[in-house]
Amino acid sequence: MRVNRKEVKVRQEKRSLRQEQIEAAAYEVLEVKGYGGTSMLGIAKQARASNETLYKWYGDKQGLFHALVTRNAEEVKKHLEAELQTDHDALTILGTLGPKLLTLLIGDRAVALNRAAAADNTGELGATLSKAGREAVFPLLEQVLMRARNDGQLAFEETGEAVGLYLDLLIGDQQIRRVIGRQPSPSPEFCQERASRAVRHLCRLLG
Repeated sequence: MRVNRKEVKVRQEKRSLRQEQIEAAAYEVLEVKGYGGTSMLGIAKQARASNETLYKWYGDKQGLFHALVTRNAEEVKKHLEAELQTDHDALTILGTLGPKLLTLLIGDRAVALNRAAAADNTGELGATLSKAGREAVFPLLEQVLMRARNDGQLAFEETGEAVGLYLDLLIGDQQIRRVIGRQPSPSPEFCQERASRAVRHLCRLLG
């Protein structure tokens, strides 16, 4: 039986669009009910989708939220992977990465996920955030910092500590301030300036 590639592509595009709608609905339910009060049925109703479809595509609630976190981190992860395939110097990579990483960590969706994780007594959502977010990006950041050391741009002994320093300089208390409602959603200009500042201070401390 011959496969019609055009039909397959159309089906994939429809599924991708439907998944975006379902995941947007999940954020809406999450903000109102928290992680513990969020159910697959509640998300299905909000998205006007069948409960069976959600279970078929995501497996269970934890699988759905793993997909949310993964999608949220996907742009940063893909950017880092692409940059590491080039010969760009590490500080230039950090300069373009910083705004994307800030958007990932202190954007509206990240805030919704972090607030829900803080209120989740089971620790499920926090573990998902760590695995699909930090644990996916941190090793790539280590590769960037090692490139900086190998090229003589930075000097340090422990790569993990150098990455931690960069993240401290970039993020500081921004996540906490966003989660507790003390700071508005970051503008592109704010993210760019904060990212440039982090690289400058990193060079002063480790250069």
